[in-house]
Amino acid sequence: MNTVLTLTKRELTAQFFSPIAYVVLVVFLVLSGIIFGMESFKPGEEASARTVFAVVPYILVLVAPLLTMRLLSDEFRTGTIETLMTAPVNEAELILGKFLGSLLFFVVMLAGTLLYPLIMSLYGSIDVGLALSSYIGLLLVGGLFIAVGLFFSACTQNQIIAAICTLAVLAVFTFLGDWLASNQEGTLRVVLQHLSIRAHYEVFIRGLIDSNHVVFFVTSTALFLFFGVKVLEFRRWR
Repeated sequence: MNTVLTLTKRELTAQFFSPIAYVVLVVFLVLSGIIFGMESFKPGEEASARTVFAVVPYILVLVAPLLTMRLLSDEFRTGTIETLMTAPVNEAELILGKFLGSLLFFVVMLAGTLLYPLIMSLYGSIDVGLALSSYIGLLLVGGLFIAVGLFFSACTQNQIIAAICTLAVLAVFTFLGDWLASNQEGTLRVVLQHLSIRAHYEVFIRGLIDSNHVVFFVTSTALFLFFGVKVLEFRRWR
């Protein structure tokens, strides 16, 4: 456990020293801020932050690959992976440390959006339960996106390839999941609907925390972390 905490601290520190991480942070806050300003205060309508919560996962599809592409690819490129793997660190600890460090940086990104509910409170009461469930949903989505990006970063030392692969997978299951399902029938349609990230997330922005959807995100995240561990094991013994 101490090893994981050390790796988590190392990765979180690396994020704050990475120019790309700051670019991701700024782009995320600027885009979400624009959506908040444009959609939350429409004339004649009730002020609401629901739209910005609904759009954030789509923004994450674009910025998550940039945040995760260097996690392991850069270690392979610079050769520091050799030092890590010869230390008393196993593949699972390395993956978990990288994941938790990136997830904590994502929490910092989300913390910047807490300004939106505060602004909303100036115009009336806010639904604390809705805001809480929305943030839980975003945390689960962010965790899954980071796990996907970490897996592809483990597969190649080329950061651009890792980012493109991550973007492609996230785009398919976030933007196209429902559309693909609507064009299918029977079991395939049910499977595609179940794999739609948007369908699972939308429950949270309606103010509900359904265990079935929580399990989907947790198990999907764990699955990609497991894949990342197996890729590292393969690369060690190749």
